Amino acid sequence: MNKIKWIALPIAAMSTALIAAPKYETEAPIAYIKDLSSGAVLFEKNADRKIPPASMAKMMTVYVAFDLIDKGKLKLDDKFRVDEETWKKWNNQGSTMFLPVGDMVSVRDLLHGIVTLSGNDACVVLAEGIAGTEDAFVGLMNKRANDLGMTNSRFGNSNGWPDEGRTVVTARDLGTLGSETYNKFPKLYREFYGQKEFTWNGITQPNRNPLIGKVAGSDGLKTGHTEEAGYGFAGSAEQKGRRLVSVLAGLDSYGGRITESVKFMNWGFNAWEPKALFKKGTKIQTADVQLGDSSTVSLVAPKDLFVTLPKGSEAKITTKVRYNGPIKAPFAKGQEIAQLVVTTSETGEQIVPLVAGEAVGTAGFFDRVWAGFKSILGMA
Repeated sequence: MNKIKWIALPIAAMSTALIAAPKYETEAPIAYIKDLSSGAVLFEKNADRKIPPASMAKMMTVYVAFDLIDKGKLKLDDKFRVDEETWKKWNNQGSTMFLPVGDMVSVRDLLHGIVTLSGNDACVVLAEGIAGTEDAFVGLMNKRANDLGMTNSRFGNSNGWPDEGRTVVTARDLGTLGSETYNKFPKLYREFYGQKEFTWNGITQPNRNPLIGKVAGSDGLKTGHTEEAGYGFAGSAEQKGRRLVSVLAGLDSYGGRITESVKFMNWGFNAWEPKALFKKGTKIQTADVQLGDSSTVSLVAPKDLFVTLPKGSEAKITTKVRYNGPIKAPFAKGQEIAQLVVTTSETGEQIVPLVAGEAVGTAGFFDRVWAGFKSILGMA
């Protein structure tokens, strides 16, 4: 029977000059910020409160499209027609890409229209083109949300337009969505997020991202505003290889969103710093394998691994490897099969993935018989 296994790792303790976790205050009713380099949540305030996301819901529309492109089921050069009924409903409804009725528009242009221009019309045209109807596309959105563990979120439409409470998210779930968009689709992320402006049909509109030009390394993700939701923003920036994802929601002004977003992201970079743990490719530990052509597998760092600490701190650090073992074969080299759980004297758990150092195939017939025989005799 598989069970969660924990393996403590010897890490040199750093126990002098302890510095308390830096405090932070924000006018935003809801706030969340996470360091992707370590998995550390640096600050949270009402992060699990369910809220209407407004246009931040478009992050999931983009994620679904990225996922289909990555799987080869959708191409950036595919074109979708602007239906007359869709045009009538969305041509002048909130943010728009100004799509002409009857036009055939590429997936690439629609994604720019969603990410940079926040086009409500672009979202619906993309959704209908992919799934036939917007409702069918919403089913894909909710399926992906479930796959990502966004347990407190659900989507009722593709663009976040107020829908009597059917569409709700949390700051923590939006943080997960932003993190996974970058982690799983880095090339697509860099192509579409962070553009300063986009021109379509002779009309140039600027990106509403309040961090671009104000915080170094800023690129994503999405602003949102309705009377019901207030002003919100899910943002991301990278400095010196360290990427943060932040979420603010419920602010009462456009200017307040800019001020708070810039202050929040700068605090995340300036008040905290990374401490190196393991270099990319380092073998961290070995795990047992079930019914594989090898009985063990190396657990390897998929990238340089860090722990995030208050700037100037030398906290005591403990690390453990966690996996559901023995790990069932088959699995590919580089596949995530375990986690490194880092605990410090000043922060909570920081969790980063570990991957298989080599591929392990399924055991042959006689190996499976022998494994079953050993299990019966209590030898395994």
